[in-house]
Amino acid sequence: MRVPQFERYAVLTQGAASFLVGAIVGAIFYHSVFTANFEAVMIANSDMEQQLSQYEIDLKELRQFKNKHSVIKGVLPIQEDARDADGETIEFDELTKAELKKRVRANLNALLGTSIYDIGTNSKIARLLLDDKVFTGIYGNSYTIEIKTMLVSDNVLQVWFKASILKPSPG
Repeated sequence: MRVPQFERYAVLTQGAASFLVGAIVGAIFYHSVFTANFEAVMIANSDMEQQLSQYEIDLKELRQFKNKHSVIKGVLPIQEDARDADGETIEFDELTKAELKKRVRANLNALLGTSIYDIGTNSKIARLLLDDKVFTGIYGNSYTIEIKTMLVSDNVLQVWFKASILKPSPG
């Protein structure tokens, strides 16, 4: 029995290999575009869920305090950029930012319904309660909170805070 001459099929095998390599490269490109779009949709979905929960809370608070004009009716936490020891900005993902804001808002909800004229004493209490507070179990990390500024505007308590990742102590 004779062995066939593969030199006769060289152009065919090169064409098949080129097609297969092109299909693999095309699949990789398509998958990278799909992944980027999916990540963008997930971030947009996370933002919309956060806005929806904030709107539901605001609606509940507005109904609760609709006849009171000089009380704190809402809490709006705003996260500032934090810097590490080297002076570089620490970036948090959107889910972590949303969870930190949710927990800060939950801790400051005790101030809802209090007079806006008592913000001086209330801010001292809130600062004592929340400064260097540790929030654990946020996507596998623990974070400390530092309150920077508190301001009441349009009956909404706005709180600027910085968060930093808590390093586990050696030993």
